[in-house]
Amino acid sequence: MAENKNILPFGCKIAVVTCTVSVHEEEFRSAQQLVAKYGAASIVHVTWPENFMAEQEQMIRIFAALAADMQIRVLIITNAVPGTNAAVDRLLETRDDIFIVYCSPQEALSAVAGRAGLMLGINNLGMGSAMVQQAKKQGAKVFIHYSFRRHMAEKLLSGRRDLIRSTCIKENLLFIDAEAPDPTEGSGLANARQFMLEEVPRMVARYGEDTAFFCTNCHLQMPLIKAVVDCHAIYVQPCCPSPYHGFPQALGIDTDKSLADLNYLIGEASRIAEERNMNDRLSTWPVSACMLFMNAGAEYAVKWINEEVPRAGVDDEALADCMNAYVKEVVGEASNVYIRSYSDESITYDNFKQILMSYLDF
Repeated sequence: MAENKNILPFGCKIAVVTCTVSVHEEEFRSAQQLVAKYGAASIVHVTWPENFMAEQEQMIRIFAALAADMQIRVLIITNAVPGTNAAVDRLLETRDDIFIVYCSPQEALSAVAGRAGLMLGINNLGMGSAMVQQAKKQGAKVFIHYSFRRHMAEKLLSGRRDLIRSTCIKENLLFIDAEAPDPTEGSGLANARQFMLEEVPRMVARYGEDTAFFCTNCHLQMPLIKAVVDCHAIYVQPCCPSPYHGFPQALGIDTDKSLADLNYLIGEASRIAEERNMNDRLSTWPVSACMLFMNAGAEYAVKWINEEVPRAGVDDEALADCMNAYVKEVVGEASNVYIRSYSDESITYDNFKQILMSYLDF
């Protein structure tokens, strides 16, 4: 950390674009961590308009302003929401010397790949088999997958469900493909959450406590965790792997303090798990995926600035080192990070790195 935060510790600036704190608090806080670490003179943090889908011209203006600052040599975007490509194109009209990092790209990869030096995302398909392996380690004999038609219409999510099923068969776990209410339909979120609170006890009564639960919807993680703890069942991970996702609310942990101190959150979750006789029956990734991508992306970019990694292509080993260093910095110990280049049926994107991590057991 630079002692004088008006001095650029890597000789240039890194621009970081996130959603606002009210839209996505974790990614906003991760940018603030970078500002605290390197100083506002080095890290330029700007936010997307809150209604970015309807304000694409404003997104373009944001990037045009960043392009005008010739000290900016790196641009990290999380999440790379729809409209990012058009904004990046405006920047590229005048700048070809900027290393661009897309975190969780949401536009067609064929279009993103030519614009980004590095893309980072979760290996959602690989997560399917990883979850079953983790559930088995936790003592599960049954794996219940909750989703609904809207999510299962997405090829990635239904493909992951199918991989969970096939891995359960291989590992001799009973797989249950269950349906939950869609919070965007019918009676809404309150009804969907109440369903989860009532459904988990019914399933545990039928299949026993050694039942692992997973749900594809962000808004249902809190009631699912709460019900799993109350029933002494097994919870492998949230849909978006992070200690922040559902755990503080479900376990009654101070949210504000948790966001400021991840070790506090992990310590409290572990203490509550022990009190409730839930040791090693709750797990997630040791850090938030979006925070990992933001911070490791920035550290990798510093290596790019200093020519410690190739100007073209991605050094997987160096990227893994950056990720492990971040986890060790915030949690106190490193974690296994698994990196692979994304491939579809016809092409491999060598600059799109999909990530899995070893689990943190509470």
